[in-house]
Amino acid sequence: MKIKNEWHKDFFQNSFYNPASPVAIERAPFEVRFILKQLKLKKNSTILDLCCGPARHSLLLVKKGFIVTGYDFSKEYLKEAKAKAKKLKLDINLICGDMRKLKFKDEFDAALNMFTSFGYFPKFSDDIKVLKGVNKALKPKGLFLIDVINSDFIINNFKKTDWLEIKKGVFLLQEHEFTKDKKGINNRWIKVSKNQCIENTFFTRLYNKQTLSAALKKAGFKPLRFWGGFDGKKLSIKTNRLIVLAQKNK
Repeated sequence: MKIKNEWHKDFFQNSFYNPASPVAIERAPFEVRFILKQLKLKKNSTILDLCCGPARHSLLLVKKGFIVTGYDFSKEYLKEAKAKAKKLKLDINLICGDMRKLKFKDEFDAALNMFTSFGYFPKFSDDIKVLKGVNKALKPKGLFLIDVINSDFIINNFKKTDWLEIKKGVFLLQEHEFTKDKKGINNRWIKVSKNQCIENTFFTRLYNKQTLSAALKKAGFKPLRFWGGFDGKKLSIKTNRLIVLAQKNK
């Protein structure tokens, strides 16, 4: 399976994939409660939501009195976020850009990266660029909460193919294969409906507690706590999420 280096330029479009599905929107308040419980931020604290998508978490955080900047590559997702914010009369700063090229410095009390919006690049050095950019964006001792798929779970529950019905009459065929070095997965998604068949491919680097901790440390963070889900369950080989709370060293 061949994956383009910059596959994200074609993937994150509403015609193919939108992270703010009805299920994701329904789950967002529960996730935000967990986030705030762990971050323990004061009202009016500044938060960077990196890869915010249509801002399903960001807008809830604004509602709760935080100053939020949503950052995403997809103009379509940000347009949707802007429309939702306007409808709800919420003030949010939305920025379109490449996550490897963050230009903030000592601006935020905390940063978020949710729903496996990390590990997209074939070069590991690009992942480190992202983490260093987040580190630089945070104020001294700022907090970073990152949520990715747990590679220990994936490896032990690996399926080459899987079918999902994402809504009535629309199905998604997922095909997966490990990269040669076993450090990532190449994926093909084929979206099938009555009148249409759309295909896209993407890459995800695999992280577990040890490898994500090492990457965070390399970027200037101190990992503090780990969870296996937003219900606070203990991280294990049986949990499909890897949630890490880290702190900027300086």
